[in-house]
Amino acid sequence: MTEQPTSHERSRPGTGRPDTPADTRGALLRSPEAAALPLPKQTTGQGGGTGGPEAAVCSVTGSESPETVGGAGTAGTTGRTAHDAGTAGTEAGTGAMASSSGTGTGTSGSTGPNPTGPPATPGPEHSQPDQPSSTGPDSHRPRPAPDSIPAQPGAENHTATDPSANALDIDPTTGALVGKERRSGQGSPTGTPLPMRRDGDRLRFVGAATRRIARGIDLDEIVMGLCRATVPTFSDTILVYLRDPLPVGDERPTGPLVLRLRRTDRLPQERDTENGFLATSAVPQQPPELSPVSAELCEVRPGGALAEVLRGVRPVFADAPAARAALPELLGEGCDLDVPDGQRAILAPLRGRRRVIGAALFLRRPERIPFETDDLLVAAQLATHSALGIDKAVLYGREAYIADELQRTMLPETLPRPTGVRLASRYLPAAETARVGGDWYDAIPLPGSRVALVVGDVMGHSMTSAAIMGQLRTTAQTLAGLDLPPQEVLHHLDEQAQRLGTDRMATCLYAVYDPVSHRITIANAGHPPPVLLHLGGRAEVLRVPSGAPIGVGGVDFEAVELDAPAGATLFLYTDGLVESRLRDVWTGIEQLREKLAATAQLTGPDHPPPLEALCDEVLDMLGPGDRDDDIALLAARFDGIAPSDVAYWYLDPEDAAPGRARRLARRALSRWGLEDLTDSVELLVSEVVTNAVRYASRPITLRLLRTDVLRCEVGDDVPQLPRLRQARATDEGGRGLYLVNRLARRWGATRLSTGKVVWFELNRT
Repeated sequence: MTEQPTSHERSRPGTGRPDTPADTRGALLRSPEAAALPLPKQTTGQGGGTGGPEAAVCSVTGSESPETVGGAGTAGTTGRTAHDAGTAGTEAGTGAMASSSGTGTGTSGSTGPNPTGPPATPGPEHSQPDQPSSTGPDSHRPRPAPDSIPAQPGAENHTATDPSANALDIDPTTGALVGKERRSGQGSPTGTPLPMRRDGDRLRFVGAATRRIARGIDLDEIVMGLCRATVPTFSDTILVYLRDPLPVGDERPTGPLVLRLRRTDRLPQERDTENGFLATSAVPQQPPELSPVSAELCEVRPGGALAEVLRGVRPVFADAPAARAALPELLGEGCDLDVPDGQRAILAPLRGRRRVIGAALFLRRPERIPFETDDLLVAAQLATHSALGIDKAVLYGREAYIADELQRTMLPETLPRPTGVRLASRYLPAAETARVGGDWYDAIPLPGSRVALVVGDVMGHSMTSAAIMGQLRTTAQTLAGLDLPPQEVLHHLDEQAQRLGTDRMATCLYAVYDPVSHRITIANAGHPPPVLLHLGGRAEVLRVPSGAPIGVGGVDFEAVELDAPAGATLFLYTDGLVESRLRDVWTGIEQLREKLAATAQLTGPDHPPPLEALCDEVLDMLGPGDRDDDIALLAARFDGIAPSDVAYWYLDPEDAAPGRARRLARRALSRWGLEDLTDSVELLVSEVVTNAVRYASRPITLRLLRTDVLRCEVGDDVPQLPRLRQARATDEGGRGLYLVNRLARRWGATRLSTGKVVWFELNRT
């Protein structure tokens, strides 16, 4: 390739002359087209200088000054030629035409104050302002080209053409070179692959291609950016192979090096016969399927030709001996892809930060001009940027996977299905790039068919906040298992937050719902108040003492007990739902209340809206600028347990207690129409009550609950929990829990602040 270090700037609108080059160091070259044009007839002025209708054509090299010296007593003239597209003449360029005496105006074709013949009238393309003499100290002389732009051999045989007639540009959407055709001056179709004839074209292409590659954030986007940037501008076909599996960070691959064909883009076989180039529609608009012309998997043999090329890192032409032997190994035996002869294929290894992670194969069709030596540098730049981007994408993918896994483990995977209440939840991170945060929610079953509802918010939405949130959630679950009052749970959470650090602060709301009494007990630690949606469609913000946030220390928390009527829905949420940069927290709470009331009106006063759909409607109230923080939402629909479905007794810890318990259970089952369960219930109740009588010192409680299952609960004042064990043949006891475990649907034991409760469930049918 012959480098032509000239400036290629577009013409100013409304003029026929090109703009002044941004870099005046560019050498003026004569093109073959300009050399073939007839020179204008010259005239001689009085001062011995030469002139004519057009400026004299001067051929120069890269660092020579294009000066023409006239006779004695006359000033030399400096000029350049510019080939106007569609005309046969030449015109004045960067060198200004100056008069020899300094008194006349610089006109084309005269060198003295009294030129022979009538003076030429300057046209719009030739008019110049008054210029000083070219021999003066401030005369305009083109500076020599710098060392980085060497003089080109044969440059004296070329003249610079009009930059606007052959200027190439980069399509911002496709990355393709577009511009005017050299001879006809006609604009080429958008996306037509034009040859890159100058270093400036290559630099602009590499800049546009790397910007497109850098826009990708995941693996597929980066690989697609590489393919779309190179086809059709740089190549007609590209095949991208990546290591399978891709190593992450400092991981050292242990298995053999296997390359998988990740993506291939190509132009269709049709040709645009009128223009000689491939049509714009050939640019693929949708991600194509992997091409069947080459093998999808390629195992690189240690010490083989492909391994040597990949180890060399630098791109090579396919006609090189090493690449010629490596291509069959890469493409697979019996490949249907014909690699063109000559320098029409480049194999470029993709090297990340520490190792080779793949390879890219660039192909050109036989009818297209082959690659040049400088195109190896272009391929190296594309391969380097793509490989580094792929490395970043793999690291980002691992971080996203860690964040997803952390979020899944920190939040409940599924919500329990306690008796008398239905639950639904939502969680939204602050942004897609911050997948974890400090917000959490939880629902914990408690003894007596109760359920604890928890919502909390640790300051921030980072990995640290998520870690603190996980510790606080685990602590809350442990405290809930002890059946502590809500205010005591918050007190212990406050102590735990202080042990984690001085700046570990969080807000939390802890509520316990009892479906038998239809009451709910709530304690708050600086959290937004809950909203209760009644069955008739009325929504109210519950008046709960706000309290201080967890982690402050030295404060007391207060609990309130409120009615929880059947059919009502309680909403617990974090401040990300109601507070943003566009609204304060109380404005958001009022909007939430109005949204719930409006949604409930759609289903009528006797039918509450579906719980899952209601949660979606609540999230729809968020606008584009309302996502400044994580959002956790927990909704509880109170169904309750009717008093007619509950049977409750106190039993004295005496020997007659098991027999009395059997009679009471038999009567309750008969009243409920569950006589089929009488034998099983009597046997299990007798075993559990007998075990309680042996150790209890206070009255024993017996409760039967009829819901979708039959649940029996026996409570005493002994905190030790019974354990299932295998009795030996000589043991007289130890088989009661074994019978419970075999006959009951589920069973368990829970420690209370006043003792324990042993319970079991039986299917009603």
